Amino acid sequence: MKRATLITLLAIFLVLAAWETICRVLSIPDFILPTPLRIVTVAVVQADLLLPHAAVTAVEVLAGILMSLMVAVPLSIAMFAHPAAENAIAPFLVASQAVPVFAVAPLLVIWLGYGMASKVLMAAVIIFFPITVNLLEGLKGCDQEFRVLFRLMGAGFWQTLRLLYWPWALPHFFAGLKVGVSVATIGAVIGEWVGAQQGLGYLMIQANARLKVDVVFAAILWLSAMGLSLWVFVGFLEKRVITWK
Repeated sequence: MKRATLITLLAIFLVLAAWETICRVLSIPDFILPTPLRIVTVAVVQADLLLPHAAVTAVEVLAGILMSLMVAVPLSIAMFAHPAAENAIAPFLVASQAVPVFAVAPLLVIWLGYGMASKVLMAAVIIFFPITVNLLEGLKGCDQEFRVLFRLMGAGFWQTLRLLYWPWALPHFFAGLKVGVSVATIGAVIGEWVGAQQGLGYLMIQANARLKVDVVFAAILWLSAMGLSLWVFVGFLEKRVITWK
């Protein structure tokens, strides 16, 4: 095991140990702050309660990622191919992130209802920005000498995009995708907080109203595992796709 991994695991263990110790020494009730051991126990013992809601949130997140990719990749290419389009679209991209997500979520629920559509769109709104910006910067960062070489060899834009620009921008694309998938659960959960009938966000609201704070933390634990799994999976894909890195 690498030294960096050992240091990370040790830091996590020390934080959890300190948390456990403080809760026990100060006799903090579970409805105020449950211990890590209690949270893990609830996450495992009540898996039959958490799993169906986690499955709904996972579908919303995955659909949001897919939707964001379908928008972000063509949009980045279009802005790269036409700088005037970038100047026109950039303010809207920034505005989509400057507006607080809590302000947008109720509107999406009103427009799209309490079903899955509003949560998927909410997740996509959060995810697509880092993907779009990073991919665009990767395309624009291509070495000028390689561009001239392809132009001298008679390559058109789409051929140059496929053979030069896209491979060059892939590290930036995966960097943006890592950021996007790591925050993907935020959009889905906020949408579930505003209005939903299932999902981990919905479960957290219901548990919090009943002072079942350990269930809330267990849901957070499942969300953290979901985000970490997506981040690891994207890293795995990156190593398989960018073989020259």
